[in-house]
Amino acid sequence: MKTNPCKIVDCTIRDGGLVNNWDFSVEFVQNLYAGLNEAGVDYMEIGYKNSPKLLKGADQAGPWRFLNDDFLREVIPQKGKTKLSALVDIGRVDVDDILPRTESMLDLIRVACYIKDVDKGLELIQTFHDRGYETTLNIMALSNVMDNELIEAFEMIKDSVVDVVYIVDSYGSLDHKDVEYLVEKFKKYLPNKRLGVHTHNNMQLAFSNTLTAAEHGVELLDASVYGMGRAAGNCPTELLVTHLKNTHYNLRPVLDIIERYMIPLREKEEWGYLIPYMITGTLDEHPRSAMAQRASKDKDKYVDFFDKLTTPEVNFNNK
Repeated sequence: MKTNPCKIVDCTIRDGGLVNNWDFSVEFVQNLYAGLNEAGVDYMEIGYKNSPKLLKGADQAGPWRFLNDDFLREVIPQKGKTKLSALVDIGRVDVDDILPRTESMLDLIRVACYIKDVDKGLELIQTFHDRGYETTLNIMALSNVMDNELIEAFEMIKDSVVDVVYIVDSYGSLDHKDVEYLVEKFKKYLPNKRLGVHTHNNMQLAFSNTLTAAEHGVELLDASVYGMGRAAGNCPTELLVTHLKNTHYNLRPVLDIIERYMIPLREKEEWGYLIPYMITGTLDEHPRSAMAQRASKDKDKYVDFFDKLTTPEVNFNNK
C-alpha cells in the first residue's frame, strides 16, 4: 500500500491571527507546535515574516505578525519533525530581514500576491530560494482572475525556481468543479511544479474542496485547528488528519489542542461558518463587508445585508 503524498500545512497561528490580531501566548504556540508535531503534521505556519516598518499598526499586533528570528529560537528551542513556515506579502517584507535558512528556524517561506504582482512575487522567491528556503507562490483571489491573466502568469512561473504553486480560494466561493477545473489548468501549464491549496469555509466547502484538490494530485493542503482563520475560517486540520488515508497522522494530539485551547478561545473570538460569510462567498466577494456586519449592532440582520450587497444602486464605498 503506497503512502499518501499529501502534506498538511497548519495555518492556525498565521491565518487564525487575523481573528485575534495575533494575540497568542507563547505557551499556546509552544503547545500547538508540540501537538502538531506529535500528530505528524508536516508544517506549522507560525506567522508572518513581514517587516513592521512597512505596515501600519505594527505596534498593536502580536509577535506572530512580524516574526523575529531570535524570538523564534526562544519559543521553539528544539524543533521536531514538523517544519516551520512563514508567509510574506508583496510590498510588506524587507528582504534584509530574512536570514539564510542555515541561521533561521524557518524551513519554508510562502509568498502571497495578487495576479498582477506575480513577477514581484517570483523575484522575492528567487531571493528566498537562494538563501536556502523551500518556497511557495500563493496567488490570491483566483476566482476573480481572468483566464488570459492566469496563462500569462503561468509563463513566468514555469521557468521560476518556486517549489509549489498554490490555488487559493480567498473568498470561499469555489466548489468542487471549480477546484477540479483550476487544478487541471495549473497541471497543464505548470507540469514541472508541485501544487498546494488554501480554502475558506464560507459555504461549508473548505474540507471537501481540499479533498477534491488532493484527489487530483495537489500535494500541500492548508488547514487550521478547529478551522480558525479569517472570517469563515479554513479547512479544519483535525478533519484532514483523520480522513487522509495511508498517512502517519495521529488525531488524538489535535483533539487535545482543541479541548485545552481552541474551545476556550472560541468563546472569546468568532470565526467559522456564519450567514454573512456565506452571502459574500456566494457573491464571490471579499468577506470584509461581512466582517464589518458581524462587528456591528446589526450583525444578525441577514436580509438587510443581502439586499445591501445585491442592490445595484448601493454605494459600495462604505464596504
